[in-house]
Amino acid sequence: SRFETCWPALMKDSHGVIIIFNPDLPSHLKEIEMWYSCFVQQQPLLDSQCLLVAHHKPGSAGDTENLSLAYPLNKLKLIHSNLEEDPEDVRMEFIKYFKSIITIINESREREEMSIIS
Repeated sequence: SRFETCWPALMKDSHGVIIIFNPDLPSHLKEIEMWYSCFVQQQPLLDSQCLLVAHHKPGSAGDTENLSLAYPLNKLKLIHSNLEEDPEDVRMEFIKYFKSIITIINESREREEMSIIS
């Protein structure tokens, strides 16, 4: 894509990746594999530092039950967002995700400090 030259700058020192996609578009399901490979696996980040958001447009069928992703995407935390029906649920999931990222950052900082001391 046109923006690939910017990716290293975007990725530098990032602690988490949120991939938002339209589950109704088959092309998106292929693309998220590429985003995951580039932004998570190559950094490398832990799978717990990645959040997948299947965003359902207003009025779409929004089949949240039958979205099965292939390995390795099926190891990631997946939430369905439908801002018409349940915005609060999505907000709570984002808060949980951000808290987990903060925990990971704090733990790695503590490890670094301990390695400097010892």
